[in-house]
Amino acid sequence: MTDETPDDTQARNRWLAIVATRIAATAGAVLGLILVARAHDWPTKGLGVAIVLAALYLMAVVPLALAHRWRSGGDA
Repeated sequence: MTDETPDDTQARNRWLAIVATRIAATAGAVLGLILVARAHDWPTKGLGVAIVLAALYLMAVVPLALAHRWRSGGDA
């Protein structure tokens, strides 16, 4: 067994939060793609495209923002 320090636990929890954000964004993008593929009318397809774009934005920006916010060292 290894002894984890509070810093190790905090780092692991932050890493898990970033990974969970990426997984949620990926699931949203897949949901949007399914909606686009199965929709028969344009408003529903537009909603699917909007969901995909929002998920891609979430996937690209939020993990980087969290990593920047939680960066160790220096002024936060």
